Amino acid sequence: MSNNFEMNNSKMTLYVVSCWIFAAFGGLMFGYDIGISGGVSGMDDFLIKFFPHIYQTKLHAIENNYCKYDSMLLQLFTSSLYISALFASFFASKAATKLGRRLTISMASIFFIVGSVLSAAAENKSMLIFGRILFGIGVGFGNETVPLFLTEVAPIQYRGAVNIMFQLFVTIGIFIANLVNYGTSTIHPYGWRMSLGFAAIPGVILFIGSFVITDTPTSLIERGNEEQGKSTLMKIRGVNDVEAEYKEIVIACQQAKQVKQHSLKTLLKPASIPPLVIGVLLQVFQQFTGINAIMFYAPVLFQTMGFKANASLLSSVITGIVNVGSTFVSIYLVDKVGRRKLLLQACCQMLISQLAIGAILVTSLSETGTLNKTLALIVVVLVCTYVMSFAWSWGPLGWLIPSETFPLETRTTGFAFAVSTNMLFTSIIAQLFLTMLCTMKAYIFFFFSGWIVVMGLFVYFFLPETKGVPIDSMVERVWMQHPIWKRLF
Repeated sequence: MSNNFEMNNSKMTLYVVSCWIFAAFGGLMFGYDIGISGGVSGMDDFLIKFFPHIYQTKLHAIENNYCKYDSMLLQLFTSSLYISALFASFFASKAATKLGRRLTISMASIFFIVGSVLSAAAENKSMLIFGRILFGIGVGFGNETVPLFLTEVAPIQYRGAVNIMFQLFVTIGIFIANLVNYGTSTIHPYGWRMSLGFAAIPGVILFIGSFVITDTPTSLIERGNEEQGKSTLMKIRGVNDVEAEYKEIVIACQQAKQVKQHSLKTLLKPASIPPLVIGVLLQVFQQFTGINAIMFYAPVLFQTMGFKANASLLSSVITGIVNVGSTFVSIYLVDKVGRRKLLLQACCQMLISQLAIGAILVTSLSETGTLNKTLALIVVVLVCTYVMSFAWSWGPLGWLIPSETFPLETRTTGFAFAVSTNMLFTSIIAQLFLTMLCTMKAYIFFFFSGWIVVMGLFVYFFLPETKGVPIDSMVERVWMQHPIWKRLF
């Protein structure tokens, strides 16, 4: 039986699918770290070793349904990765342009492996923080390069689905990390070391994969390797007739070379302003959907239902399965119904879910009480409908849209701005969330609902559909045709 599946102007070969899967392990690295950090920083053995004063304070902290023990220093430990990734994404942008996408992905895996080994072996705070910073550099390099790589190697009719493999692997990474944390939390005194050390596994797979994958034709041609670029294009398309696509890439590379200015200045030219505004705001909005609030709050809700000891495991398994499963929905639909419809539909579903959760908690859950079983079950269903809609829209499309809309001359720099914005706002929400929850209580769900309305209006008026448009034709076919953005030209 052949390994080829016919597509419009290309064949899906086993080799190109293996390129997608290996590269997507960059997403699993990121997801695993998101999932592992919160669990490790809550383990008593970890706190006793590195933050003994926090452990003592935690023992005597007064907690209720809305105010959980909060340490700014501990939050800073979690956030340090995102701050490190924020700065690293700009260096990754230069590396991706000068050295190519494949080598930059390889560098991401090395930083991540060294970071996980250092963190797992840490004997003092300095080692721990240094390992955390290296983790962050690995995440910054991976998140900058992997979505661009997937977008550039994907055939146009499956570009959305291929790019969303990154987010799919992020959700799988979070899910695996939650299960690992649950298992290692009972292994004393070094369970936390196992949790952090296992992060090396996706890093090693990505490192091996970086020798299997090819560089993207765009990256090769951009760096002057036109013949190799053409043969690579034939290899990843599985056909010899790639002339039309090859010419389009060559023209885009020639136009990019003619732009003598520094790419930061070029970002302020008309062709790059729409994708820059959209790329940055999508990342801000992704964090202000309230996904962190829902994911954090899920275990508390499960506890009120009576699943005392296994509340956190049950919560992470249920939300994790919904998260991963719904990302497959996005992979299936994104190139059929388009980006805009998924985002707008999700805004409606997330808004209804958040308002309903907020209303039930405001009226029925006091600071120290519990929900009755029926209401708790309703809230759990609402949490699942919320996570579901986020997972097929704002989760994956926050990465897809910025990776496909920039012209080549600003693609790596523009995408670096999107990645760094994501890291910045992830760290801000992580730093402030527990304080906000304690202050605003159930009204925090109404706070995020307000943002969902703003996001929906933004998508409706400012975000054009990019489904089926070649990435090097966005300016002519998308921005110049849009009723608002065309005024820039």
